[in-house]
Amino acid sequence: MTGEEEIFLQQILEERDRLFRENSKLKGQVDSLESFEAEKTSLKEQISEKDHVICKLKQQVEMLLRKIWGKSSERYIQPDPLQRRLDFEGLELLPEEKEQAGAAKEEIEQYKKKRVIAKTRKRPVRKPLPENLPREEHHIYPENIDPENWVELQPEITEVLEKDPARYYVRRIIRHKYALKNQVSDEQAPVVTAPMPDLPIAKSYAGATVLTDITIDKYVYHLPFYRQIQMFKQQGISIPPSTINDWNQEVADLMRPTYYRLKELIMASGYVQSDETTIPIINNEKHKTVKGYIWMLRAVIPKLVLFHYDNGSRAQKVALQLFKDYQGVIQTDGYAVYDIYENKKGVLPIGCWAHARRKFEEALKEDEVRASYALEQIGLLYDVERQADQENLSYEQRSDLRTRLSYPIMVAFEKWLVQEYPKVLPKGRIGKAIKYTHGIYHKLSRYHLDGRYKIDNNQAENAIRPIALGRKNWLFCGNHQAAENAAIIYSMMGCCKNSNVNFRDWMVFFLDNVHKFDKDYSRDLAELLPHNFKKQTDRSAQVAS
Repeated sequence: MTGEEEIFLQQILEERDRLFRENSKLKGQVDSLESFEAEKTSLKEQISEKDHVICKLKQQVEMLLRKIWGKSSERYIQPDPLQRRLDFEGLELLPEEKEQAGAAKEEIEQYKKKRVIAKTRKRPVRKPLPENLPREEHHIYPENIDPENWVELQPEITEVLEKDPARYYVRRIIRHKYALKNQVSDEQAPVVTAPMPDLPIAKSYAGATVLTDITIDKYVYHLPFYRQIQMFKQQGISIPPSTINDWNQEVADLMRPTYYRLKELIMASGYVQSDETTIPIINNEKHKTVKGYIWMLRAVIPKLVLFHYDNGSRAQKVALQLFKDYQGVIQTDGYAVYDIYENKKGVLPIGCWAHARRKFEEALKEDEVRASYALEQIGLLYDVERQADQENLSYEQRSDLRTRLSYPIMVAFEKWLVQEYPKVLPKGRIGKAIKYTHGIYHKLSRYHLDGRYKIDNNQAENAIRPIALGRKNWLFCGNHQAAENAAIIYSMMGCCKNSNVNFRDWMVFFLDNVHKFDKDYSRDLAELLPHNFKKQTDRSAQVAS
């Protein structure tokens, strides 16, 4: 074979190889295209199926919105004995619901107009000075009056309230001793001595009235001990600060057993309001004050108040310990530690509309339209309560009034919350207000289930107010023990206030009688509590009259 033939053969082989590679490449592309067509068909089927699912989900998306930012319970109110509950059947108000809400609003507005008219007719009248105060007469006669030519008529009398400085005195207890006449000179002869009466604090010169005034001045009138010491000095009496602190500790110790009995009565009441507030505590290790928390429990029906201090903690473990064996209703704000009782058998948590209203008040400057509407709806619920109060309705009548007027308003308001939340900024004030209210709406709306339940926790917050005022004056508690003592004394003072009992009268009674229970364990310490003291004094007043 010549050289030219070899070159030609080589070119033919190379061309064949090129054509083979191109043919293989084209064949691979054809196979790939067939596979793509099969995959495309499969994708179309999947897309069609997903479109069907999406179409179905679109019908439920508004219901799912509440699960994104609200509570995913099956119903907002568990069925009560009358099988009343807030049903959620869509975002739009049904014609019947809209009609009921409109009729309820119209009736409430008519009652408000009548109340405003009645209020404008009342004129404030200055109350006369109490009749039990002693009167000292100061006679003033006109000048240049000749008795022979003038006849005295009925005089004009003006009463002015005056005050004398506080009077301190020393009560000397003189215990007389006796011996037989014929054995007076005998040193071994028996001697009879009058028994020493029980003093509030053994071997102390502080009487019940002094201990009472020191305690009331601090825990009712918010006067720190150092100011009281200065006031004693102005009367010529010098009392060391350590002595005052010791007296305060002794008084708290005397009240402690009665305080535990008070706690038992509150936990057995079946309807408790709970709240917390801060109290400054000195931390000796850090050499500064730290924020502690004091818990408040209020039995609504017997009107009893208890403050609880647990080393300044606000943790869930404190709530678990407080309500460990409790059965009944717990009314609180939206604090999350109480959520654990949502599914506890025998416990029904209810919410506070005042806290929800406060959220919308804070949002007024950000979104006046929505916040004003929400405040108007909440205001209608409060108008129903005012009507029930003014008409002095029974628990059953109040419950019926709420069912007729408050219930339709709450149904409409709930749907408005769900409608408006997607339209606002979640982190804005109005967004937070709507989310907060809707998140606890199942608790907020439960107050309509029973006429005994309150619409809010305001009475509990009023019970906390003395602590808020006190800490602005006495500034802090020296340690955990001092804070616990304050909780005990504030509990007793709160019970006095709720029972409309004079603080001083009750505390003098308590200090004079507490030692009668030292050895007689058959007596109930509840006899010493202010509400029972009031019953005793009222009973005595009736007998005397």
